[in-house]
Amino acid sequence: MRNKLFGLKDEKYREFNSKLLPNIDNVLGVRVPDLRKLAKELAKSDWQNYKDDLYYEEIMIQGLVIGYAKLEVEKRIELLREFVPKINNWGTCDIVCSNLKFIKQNKDLVWKFIQPYLKSHKEFEIRFGVVILLNYFIEDEYIDRVLLILDKIKHEGYYAKMAVAWALSVCFVKYWDKTLEYFTTCNLEKWTYNKTIQKTCESYRITQDKKILLKNKRRAAN
Repeated sequence: MRNKLFGLKDEKYREFNSKLLPNIDNVLGVRVPDLRKLAKELAKSDWQNYKDDLYYEEIMIQGLVIGYAKLEVEKRIELLREFVPKINNWGTCDIVCSNLKFIKQNKDLVWKFIQPYLKSHKEFEIRFGVVILLNYFIEDEYIDRVLLILDKIKHEGYYAKMAVAWALSVCFVKYWDKTLEYFTTCNLEKWTYNKTIQKTCESYRITQDKKILLKNKRRAAN
């Protein structure tokens, strides 16, 4: 697998991707579609013995395999629990989370599983939980609980706060009235509050009049 990764690495892409991943110095420069292809191939073979994690891409493949391999849901949860401590950047977190399609058929079980991460004091554990929320739980049955949870997350880490703002922007897109009502009384700290407005206004699915309304709600600098 490592030989395949080295054969696919792209120096220009490595330089580009490394700039997006602060403090991560083990990037080879393999594009995500290629990583997905390799992970799918591995998921059909002896993936249980794949332990390589020297490079960013190797860790990514481990996470992607959890979504691709044929497994019982309890085993996927067990593997995710083992994998989450390896997440130390937004790229690994977000790409792996978006690949966990099994969650769509196992909402109740996964909801319980992610609760400790949403209450964690670790930046990327929080981001993991929040990105799972925004990918799979912003829907009728869960939206009220999602808003309550996001309002309680307090962490100074940039990637934790950005995940909350991102999730709330998705809430605005899908549940404008409910999210706006929440926003008027929320307990978000100023940075996350204003970043939520920015992220929401960047969406093409929000009308111009709604964007103006939100921009008028920005909190001024102290």
